[in-house]
Amino acid sequence: MRARGRRSTALAGGLGVALVLAGCGASETSSGGGGGTAEASDQTIDCAPYEAFGDLEGETVSVYTSIVDPEDQPHIDSYVPFEECTGIDVQYEGSREFEAQLVVRVQSGNAPDIAFIPQPGLLATLVGAGAVVPAPQQVEANVDEFFDETWKAYGTVDGEFYAAPLGANAKSFVWYSPSAFEEAGYEVPQTWDEMIALSDQIAASGAKPWCAGINSGDATGWPATDWLEDVVLRSAGPEVYDQWVNHEIPFDDPRIVEALDTVGGILKNPDYVNGGLGEVQSIASTEFGDAGLPILDGSCWMHRQASFYQANWPEGTEVAEDGDVFAFPLPAIGSDGAAPVLGGGEFTAAFNDRPATQALQTYLSSADWANVKAKVSGPGWVSANTGLDVENLTSPVDRLSAELFQDPEAVFRFDGSDLMPGEIGAGTLWTELTNWIANDKPTQQVLTDVENAWPAS
Repeated sequence: MRARGRRSTALAGGLGVALVLAGCGASETSSGGGGGTAEASDQTIDCAPYEAFGDLEGETVSVYTSIVDPEDQPHIDSYVPFEECTGIDVQYEGSREFEAQLVVRVQSGNAPDIAFIPQPGLLATLVGAGAVVPAPQQVEANVDEFFDETWKAYGTVDGEFYAAPLGANAKSFVWYSPSAFEEAGYEVPQTWDEMIALSDQIAASGAKPWCAGINSGDATGWPATDWLEDVVLRSAGPEVYDQWVNHEIPFDDPRIVEALDTVGGILKNPDYVNGGLGEVQSIASTEFGDAGLPILDGSCWMHRQASFYQANWPEGTEVAEDGDVFAFPLPAIGSDGAAPVLGGGEFTAAFNDRPATQALQTYLSSADWANVKAKVSGPGWVSANTGLDVENLTSPVDRLSAELFQDPEAVFRFDGSDLMPGEIGAGTLWTELTNWIANDKPTQQVLTDVENAWPAS
C-alpha cells in the first residue's frame, strides 16, 4: 500500500504539470481536420511483423488521446489495415481533458493500453511513477530505422526507451503571401540578415513587415516562447539550447539575453509591427489564431508561426507556393547550413506489455502506419518518420515540414517550454514574455525573474 501511495504522490505532482501544459497543447498538436481522399479499406500493409506476437484474433487494445473530433477520424481509419491483419479491435477514445484524466485513470488502476502523450515531461512523470512499460524491441528497431536519434531521446527516460514518436509539427516557419511578394518584387529570404533587410525595405515603403499575436486565453504568451526558442537555437546553438532547457545554465545567461533582444528587434520594433492590428503592445491582446490574417489584405507581410497555423486561414484561401499564402523556413543566423527546426509531437506510451498492445505499438512506429495515416488524412498532419513518402501528404506545407524533418543536415529540437518544469514553461515564462510585450518590461529583468522562479531541484 505504501508503494501505491508513493506512486499517487508522484502522479499528483505530474498532474499540475499536465494541467498547465494543456492550455497550449491542444492547439499545438492538432492533427488537422477531416480525412484525406483515400479509403481506409483500400489500404494494405505487410502483415508479417505482427505474426511474432502470436494469435491476436479477438483481442482489443484501447487508445487514449487528446486528439478529438474531427481530427480523430483519420486516426481511427489508419488502424483498419492493422485490424484486418491481426484481428485486433482498436478502441479509440479522445478527450479534451486528456492530460488531467490520464493521470486520474492511472492513479485509479484504469489506465488505457496506450496513450498518445504530447509532452515529454508528462511521459517522464508517468515513467517515474512506474506506470509506463518499456517499448518492445520491435518498436525500438523501427525508431532506430525511421527516426532521427533526437526524436528517440525524447521518448527515453533515464536511459530506457519507452515511447515512439507519432505525429509531429514544425514550428520554425514564416507565413507570407507568394502573390504579394511577386507583385512587390520581394524574394523569400535565405538568411536572417536577408530577412531583416527585407523587413527594413518593407518598413521604408511605409508598410509594416510583421504581424503577431500571443493572446491565447489562459495560455497567453506561448507564441512568444516559440520565438525565443527558435532564436536561441539559431544564435547560441543546439548545445546551449539543451543546457538552457535543462537549467544547466542560468535562464538569464547572457546568450539568452542576446537571443531575446534579437526577438525584440522584430516584435518590439514599432517600424516592424503590428501590421493591420495596432502598435507593439497590441501583440499581447491579439489572438494567436487571428495574428496572421492581415497578410491576406496586405496590412502585413510576414508572420512567424507553426505548420499547424494553416488551419487558421479562412475557407477558400489557397495555401501553395504560388497561392494566397505559404510559408518559408525561419532562416539560420550567421550560418550557411540548414536552419534548425523547432517542433513538437506526440509519443506512444504503453501501460502494459500484452502482445496485442505491443503489436499496435509496433504498427504505430512503422513506415506502413505513417503512409497509411498520410493517405487518409487531410491537411495538417505530418510525421518525422523518414519512411513517410512526402507525396502522400495532401498539403504543401505538410510536405515542406516532412522534408525538413527528413533532412539529415537539419538540427531538430523539441519545444523547450514543453520540456521545462510546467510552472516555468507553461507559467512564469508565458507571464513574463507577455509583460515584456505589453508593459515593455526590460529583457534582463524578464529572464532574471524566470531564473528566480525556477523550482529547486
